[in-house]
Amino acid sequence: MDSPCRFACRCNLVYQDKLVKEEKNTRFNLYKLTHQWRALLRAAKSKELKKDIEILSQTFERVVDRKDSVIKSLAKDLQEAEEQYSMALRSHLQNMDTLIDLQRSRLKILQSEYEEELEILKKEFDSERSMIVDHHRQEMNDVQDILFAMEENASDRENEARQEFQSLRDEIKNKNLEEKHALRIQLEGQVEDLWKQFQAALKNYQETTEERKAAFETLKSKDETSAREIEFQMRKLQRISDTIASLKAKMAQNVKESEERNRDLKEQREVIAQHFHTLKSQMNSFRENERRRLTKLTLDSNASIKALQSKLELGERILKVSEQCRKKETEEEKVLPFYASSLTQEEEEDVSAAVAEPPSEQLAEVMHEYTSLENFWKRYNKVLLDKVAMDKEKSTLLDENQRLRTVLKQYLDGISVNDEILSNVNPLFVVNQQTNVPMSIPVADPRVQRPTQTVVEAAHVVKYTV
Repeated sequence: MDSPCRFACRCNLVYQDKLVKEEKNTRFNLYKLTHQWRALLRAAKSKELKKDIEILSQTFERVVDRKDSVIKSLAKDLQEAEEQYSMALRSHLQNMDTLIDLQRSRLKILQSEYEEELEILKKEFDSERSMIVDHHRQEMNDVQDILFAMEENASDRENEARQEFQSLRDEIKNKNLEEKHALRIQLEGQVEDLWKQFQAALKNYQETTEERKAAFETLKSKDETSAREIEFQMRKLQRISDTIASLKAKMAQNVKESEERNRDLKEQREVIAQHFHTLKSQMNSFRENERRRLTKLTLDSNASIKALQSKLELGERILKVSEQCRKKETEEEKVLPFYASSLTQEEEEDVSAAVAEPPSEQLAEVMHEYTSLENFWKRYNKVLLDKVAMDKEKSTLLDENQRLRTVLKQYLDGISVNDEILSNVNPLFVVNQQTNVPMSIPVADPRVQRPTQTVVEAAHVVKYTV
């Protein structure tokens, strides 16, 4: 009993050691497989990343080239705008110079006209002044003659009146002397009485009018002072009136000159205003034309910007599609992107000679301009042919699928048992390996058969077999 137990224990220990070793080997192999699998994944991932980096570098180079072309076009537009601005500035300065020269010539003409009119006015003024002075001199001579005649007449009348006055005075004097002598005697007595009365009245008057006399003297001095002041003010008023008269004369002369000057200035202002309105109308028409041109330029620029934007979007879409297509290209397409020509050497020489000939028709000229897109059209035609082939294959496969569906339906109808199916043709009724059901494609046809490949994952193998 002991020996079998010992043997069993030993076997158990041996199996346990083997199990431990197998587990250890399994872990080691699993680690090796994982390490190698990681190396394979890293290599595949590195290739994929390298391809992505190449694609990104090509994309980046294309973007950089596009940006450079945009910068060059913008710099060219900026240079053209600066040239247009300088040209407009030169034309504006030339217009300003012509306007200044025109204004200077007009000012010179007006200055010469003003000087000519001034000379004419001076000559007219001198002639009128000399005529007025001569007329005044003649009138003064006439007045002096009249005064001399009046003085002579007055002196004659005065002598006659003086003689008459002397004779009358002598008569009156003699008569008065006689009456005076008679009256002197009569009046001497009365004079003595009256003198006494007068002395008494004078004494009484002096006593009563002493205060009035002092007030009279005061008023008399004031009156003299006022008289002197009045005389001074009268002389002052006389001077002021003379000054006012001279100023009125000057003012009348200035008013006349200013009216003439204002009339001339009004005429000049009307001429300048008419010229200004003409220039303003011309400037408004020029502005309207420039505004229409600017509006047209703006609309054209907006239309061109929209067209360029649409072309840019189309180009970006084409580039995106090309990048997607590049990712899906096969190795053969990457190595040989353009298919080899199927023409012979002689045919290729004929084609090159025909291309080298100058075009004679308009369509040929247009096609000759697009010869640089030959490689593009090659790839496009290749893709188009592939698409047509795939569409044809798709239609063939759809037809085949339809036929297979029909066969499948007939088979399902054949394995079913009912009165309706048995009344019709039955594919299970086979005689000499033939059925009464018409079948367009036999089951043994290789087109119907599909290759079967068994795929086992590496993890499953490692987990259950190692």
